Amino acid sequence: MSIKRVVRPQAVESLINAARKVADSLSLRVIILMTNAPYDFREIQKILRKLKLIVASDQEKIHQATEDDEVQLIKLLHEPGTRQDQLGQAVVEGIADELFNSGETIIALYAGYDREEIDTLSVIPLDEQLSRLTARDLQRLETQVPLDTLRLVVDLACDIGREGREGKSIGTMFVVGDHRKVIQKSHEQVHDPFKGYNRKDCQLRNPRVRESIKELAQIDGAFIVASDGTVEAAGRILDAPAEGLMLSKGLGSRHWAAAAISKATKAIAIAVSESTGTVRLFQNGMVVLRIEPMDRAMKWREETTEPPASSSD
Repeated sequence: MSIKRVVRPQAVESLINAARKVADSLSLRVIILMTNAPYDFREIQKILRKLKLIVASDQEKIHQATEDDEVQLIKLLHEPGTRQDQLGQAVVEGIADELFNSGETIIALYAGYDREEIDTLSVIPLDEQLSRLTARDLQRLETQVPLDTLRLVVDLACDIGREGREGKSIGTMFVVGDHRKVIQKSHEQVHDPFKGYNRKDCQLRNPRVRESIKELAQIDGAFIVASDGTVEAAGRILDAPAEGLMLSKGLGSRHWAAAAISKATKAIAIAVSESTGTVRLFQNGMVVLRIEPMDRAMKWREETTEPPASSSD
């Protein structure tokens, strides 16, 4: 196999062959190759035979190479993050683009230890459903809040749910989009740490802002984020009435407030559970996505509902 700019092409070829055998044995149809190295994708597709090869990358040179080799591409955002972050992004984008379904299992090949050369094979089951979240749902969410902004907030919420702060579990909430109406339906609980800063200094794409939010997540109240990724306010108490809502058993006031504000506005609310680290996305008063902490593996589950509980979580 002719592979461009790869130090150990034999090892890469072995992994690709292994991926094909695993896919055949499990009756899978999709392989995602997440890479920053411009392999000969046409040759890789020949080795994979009838399996569907999808390349995921944030590098323009890879985008061009996939176009030249006529291979399907998932364009990733170029931003700081782990391989797990990128893989999660690739999965979300792949479902949104209907390249594969939320109810199947896929194989991912990526550089887990090396910077560029692929060295890791993962089997990723998506058969526990994205809690009713289909490709069309994702596309509809994008019309309300741009997908890149939503992904930034979800990734940050997952970090907080998984890591907490200084060894302590933290619960928090983000409300994204329709920020003017959200601010009208909320009030200040503490002195707003984002007040008085230029908008360019409050962008979630800035790693310093994300680290500040992780620290500030310990205060009560919600972070209000505009559709362009600007943090408009922090520590806001939401005033939307929790009427006509049905949520999962055991969810407390934070989740009810998230559901209520998502019903009263066009915003997406994202709540992080302090007790479990679970991240839930709310739209139109309903949970549309549930993500478990990554250290316990990522799972999407159906929700059972019941009237409000008194717990603050």
